[in-house]
Amino acid sequence: MAVKFKQLCNKCKKNYIIITFKQNYALCYDCQKDDLKKEIKDPKMKKLFNIPEQFYKDNSFLRNIKLYYLKFGSLSEKQMEAFKKSAERMKKIIK
Repeated sequence: MAVKFKQLCNKCKKNYIIITFKQNYALCYDCQKDDLKKEIKDPKMKKLFNIPEQFYKDNSFLRNIKLYYLKFGSLSEKQMEAFKKSAERMKKIIK
């Protein structure tokens, strides 16, 4: 298990985010919220990204995968599987 610690958001300098030593640039959910709200036209991807907003708030990995899709327009199978696995893990934690 990786060591986690709190760091101020690099953009707004207001919110603390829990990160690991592997993350170079920490952004809070509030700073990424506008980018995450962009429309997704592909029905398969719309279904994939249709998870509770709380999951995106709590997990920066899920936010990063969605932002990657919005920026480049596609995901690899491994990225989709990792997204699904993380979303399932979040469902178990929340319940």
